[in-house]
Amino acid sequence: MIDWLRRNPADLTVSVGDATLPVEIRRHPTARRMVLRLADDGASVRVTLPRWGRTVDAVEFAASRTDWLASQLAGRPRTCAPQAGGTLPYRGRHLRIAWERAHPRKPRVEQGHVLLGGPEETLGARLKRWLQAEAREALSDDLAWYAGRANLPAPPLSLSNARRRWGSCSVTGHMRINWRLIMAPDHVRRSVAAHETAHRLHFDHSPAFHAALGKLFEGDLKAADRWLKDHGRSLYAPFG
Repeated sequence: MIDWLRRNPADLTVSVGDATLPVEIRRHPTARRMVLRLADDGASVRVTLPRWGRTVDAVEFAASRTDWLASQLAGRPRTCAPQAGGTLPYRGRHLRIAWERAHPRKPRVEQGHVLLGGPEETLGARLKRWLQAEAREALSDDLAWYAGRANLPAPPLSLSNARRRWGSCSVTGHMRINWRLIMAPDHVRRSVAAHETAHRLHFDHSPAFHAALGKLFEGDLKAADRWLKDHGRSLYAPFG
């Protein structure tokens, strides 16, 4: 059995409720124990184990925790693609999607609605591109504003599609921020921009970093962090 598992890693699976999920085995040089998690897209199970760990043990470890995996799978936000007559989260509120073929193709916000025309079958893709453009503009302004407060030049920005991090800052000051934050309230999005700007001053999470962040951000950091903890996963529902 062990030899079969080693020869056929692509065939490793575990049953989680009604789903059969592939098990991805990852060996890490510094791992001291096995760590199990559901992939961010819910499509596979990942087990990280020490270099000397056995594949068969990893699969058995995953199979012994199917109840936990099922609870994680059930807790994932269900993708609900935007459609005419539905709603779209935008800057902390839900806009009604008012689609009519005769409207201009480019979305625009008007009185609690997002209006757009064009082919209905491309509605979701165009709304996603529009949100990403809105995110780039808003985050560029946020980062420039906080950079000014920190006496730093405005940083380069890339939009991120990450599922486990809202933002990151490289040692060179290049920012990567999740575009989905444009769907969150403004103070939540800005808290991430402030957080990453503070890393340009202190590349760690030391007391000095937190002191700098407290001076940079004008809002309630605890409230912003709490919103992301409670509602952040919901930002993945419209587009997966």
